[in-house]
Amino acid sequence: MTDKPDPQVIDINAIVARHFAEQAEHNLRAEAPRRANKAALFDTLAAAGITQVIVTFDGSGDSGQVEEIDARAGGEVADLPEAEIAICSPVWGSDKIKRSTMCVEAAIEQFAYDLLAETHGGWENNDGAFGEFTFDVATRSISLDYNERFTSSEYYSHEF
Repeated sequence: MTDKPDPQVIDINAIVARHFAEQAEHNLRAEAPRRANKAALFDTLAAAGITQVIVTFDGSGDSGQVEEIDARAGGEVADLPEAEIAICSPVWGSDKIKRSTMCVEAAIEQFAYDLLAETHGGWENNDGAFGEFTFDVATRSISLDYNERFTSSEYYSHEF
């Protein structure tokens, strides 16, 4: 008879704890780039006379996307500036920072995705989520209205 090796025990609590620790580290590394990205975006929007940008997103079933980016200048629909912006983001599991230059619209979209990943990772999975970001240029603030979908079921058992 041959000896069978002991089955490997997987400690799911340790795996989950490690993941949350890695996510917290990543979020800390993202703080400085986030501040710089936000400043670059607001500087560019203000210079173009944009007063507000609303980014609408929706996702489910492992797929999600920005649906619309709506810019306003004093309440009127406006075009985003043609300028390019350098956006920085941390590389997962590394101290490296990735720098990409893109048009303003792409930079706003990427920034929205980065903020969603930080606050609601997996927003596009299962029943998904939808919502909108509001970029208020005057106050240099970004608010997120987030709606998460879920399937619910109620079980009843009857014996007669």
